[in-house]
Amino acid sequence: MTETVFVRTDPCLGRFSLHHVDRASHIPLLHSWLTHPKSVFWQLGSATQADIEREFTEIEEDPHRLALLGQHDGQPAFLVERYSPQHTPLRHHYQGRTGDTGMHVLVAPTDTPRHGFTRAVLDTVMQWLFATPGVERVVVEPDVRNRKMHRLNAAVGFQIHHTIDLPDKQAYLSTCTRQQYHATTPHGAAPQPTTTGPDPARERPDTVISHLTPDTWHRANRLLTAKALAEFAHERLVLPRLEGRDYVVTSDDTRTEYRFTARRRSLDHWVVDPESITRIRDGQELSPETTALVLDLRETLDIDPTLLPTYLEELTTTLASWSHKLATRRHTAAELAHSDFQTIEAGMTEGHPCFVANSGRIGLDANEYLAYAPETGATTRLVWLAARREYCTLTHSHDLDRQTLLTTELAPDTLERFTRVLAEQALTLADVHLIPVHPWQWWNRTTVTFADALARRDLICLGYGDDDYQPQQSVRTLYNRSAPHRHYVKTAMSVRNMGFLRGLSAAYMRSTPAINDWVTRIVVEDPELRASGFTVLRERAAVGFHHEHYEAATESGSPYRMMLAALWRESPHTHLDPGSNQRLATMAALLHVDSAGESLVAALIAESQLGAREWLRRYLDVYLRPILHCFYAHDLVFMPHGENVILVLEQGVPHRALIKDIAEEVALLDPDRPLPQGVARIRAEVDEELRPLSILTDVFDCFLRFLNSVLAEEGLLAEEDFWQVVAQCVADYQHDHPELNSRFARWDLFTERFGLSCLNRLQLRNNERMVDLQDPASAIQLAGDLQNPIAAYAPDVKRRSGTDPAPVPPRR
Repeated sequence: MTETVFVRTDPCLGRFSLHHVDRASHIPLLHSWLTHPKSVFWQLGSATQADIEREFTEIEEDPHRLALLGQHDGQPAFLVERYSPQHTPLRHHYQGRTGDTGMHVLVAPTDTPRHGFTRAVLDTVMQWLFATPGVERVVVEPDVRNRKMHRLNAAVGFQIHHTIDLPDKQAYLSTCTRQQYHATTPHGAAPQPTTTGPDPARERPDTVISHLTPDTWHRANRLLTAKALAEFAHERLVLPRLEGRDYVVTSDDTRTEYRFTARRRSLDHWVVDPESITRIRDGQELSPETTALVLDLRETLDIDPTLLPTYLEELTTTLASWSHKLATRRHTAAELAHSDFQTIEAGMTEGHPCFVANSGRIGLDANEYLAYAPETGATTRLVWLAARREYCTLTHSHDLDRQTLLTTELAPDTLERFTRVLAEQALTLADVHLIPVHPWQWWNRTTVTFADALARRDLICLGYGDDDYQPQQSVRTLYNRSAPHRHYVKTAMSVRNMGFLRGLSAAYMRSTPAINDWVTRIVVEDPELRASGFTVLRERAAVGFHHEHYEAATESGSPYRMMLAALWRESPHTHLDPGSNQRLATMAALLHVDSAGESLVAALIAESQLGAREWLRRYLDVYLRPILHCFYAHDLVFMPHGENVILVLEQGVPHRALIKDIAEEVALLDPDRPLPQGVARIRAEVDEELRPLSILTDVFDCFLRFLNSVLAEEGLLAEEDFWQVVAQCVADYQHDHPELNSRFARWDLFTERFGLSCLNRLQLRNNERMVDLQDPASAIQLAGDLQNPIAAYAPDVKRRSGTDPAPVPPRR
């Protein structure tokens, strides 16, 4: 099978995928489809096989056309052609727009049609088209006699404009915008989980590994080995020695050498050239392999032998993820920079920039990976459960109530269907709380671990919801593709990734909305934060199921207490200015570099028509400055890495920053500040000298270090200029807030050096539970210190010496 272009898992009918047409093998099949009597509207009933081959040769050679073969569960099932309307006779019949694309679809003729199959094919094609950079509207021209296709087109949002006469038919010119498509959600009866869901037995076994080829695996290993060498060197786990132009790392047994070239940048950041890496064992040159590197350095890395196999598995699955990205990525960085929010989310090649094994996701099988991993861009639907109230807690923000949550998150038809299911158990919506469950969790955990609750009808399966959701980089957080203004849903997903089992604590859910309300109140009442546009994406409601036996048998933090819970977080779309041209992008995308070495951030700078220095300063004013103010004025710290910040862009310029993942990752460092009931768990005890690391590590070392490198590598901004802009942003903030001078001196961001806090060391020490979430500060691993790149630009030595008598402002 040729390269996979797009994959979508339909909750009712399984896996659909798109592949390039291979003329050498597909022509006989396509000839049989196109000449079949049921394909009459394609007008190729008398075509020979040679005619069909010529047609697809022309498509292959035409830069404005693309033919793809569609598969269903690994078997050929449909054909799709994408074309540019402006390069066909259609251009004479309508007013084209930038962002238009044309589409033809043929479903394979069959004597055993399946209900909903053609709709599922059309959904697959439409989602692929709208995932293509620049596509904003789909244009079709079906034959006026093709009534079945008109009904299907209308169902997905197409509107007929007028009848047109083409050389070979009379057709209805119809168009469908992205918004029109996403506004059409299916409202038929949802399938029951007993008949659907990921089922590897239905797949041809080889289809789920089509991305695992020698070429992609070799390339993935070079890229990940380069990252491993860079980050292990940064954390002083390995100490490369310089021999001539090469750096050299020697294995524990001294039999293997890794040689490579690298550039060392600020904050001891290593840029390792993947193509330069050679692995020489006993004089024989071998291909670089990341798992082999770890085995060669197992003693140096000081990894527990009992945890080593799990870490190797995490590396292997990370490599498999890289292989999928390499096999399917076609967006350039420039294209991705101008794409919609969710195309960017799925289109990035890198996850967390510091962690080497950052895409472990242990628990997903190959079929589930294609259905639920964020980089596949697939959509899924949630399974909904009803939990008897005595076993469940639901809390919500002060400005939300249970009924409003239900009626805004679920369509009337969906609620009506759920009500009918409950009535069969002599229950009403008033007797239960509804819990959205990730389909992976349903199939792999809920049905087994909570079998007793299901048998007693303490939990009742209501079926699938009707909205399509797309997984975000954090895997268990899902974005509503059907209704983007509805909430994100974050669910428990007992998959191990980056040192954590990605569950969701039912106990923590009780206080989640209250914590978000409290933090939001601080942000909206502060003039500095209001002026910057800094915004909290509130987790407005949360629900958790409490299983009495598991809670009696375990302590807080046990995975058994984190298997059945969910929260609803505000959609960033609700924070865009009405009528504006603002768009959204995860901040992690600023570090994206495509296969040609071009960066997304360079494309944004070009779009902005600003110089790189000015663009950087605009970005820092909406990201760094609010983080500084939360720390210095309110003792509040976040986990502000790329996946937790969403940027609102205007003409490529960051306009404001939206911070998320509040309840689990916010901390209050003030030991005395009064807190409302239920909010106290965010208070953290952190040693004085470690407090500035919430910025120096979490912002400088874990994000700006990489952004500096991206800009420097492309020649957009010299390192000294980058850090001078950062320093100026800090200095200007401090100048604007003289009332905080004593705090600036107490926690000095212009200090000459600061402790090197190491994330990979944490994962290597314990890749099953990297951090105790109830006491995260206790997990900090320091390995020496780093030279502070902004120290040279300190604005005022006297102020930083602590001699300024300005008082610390009273706390609210």
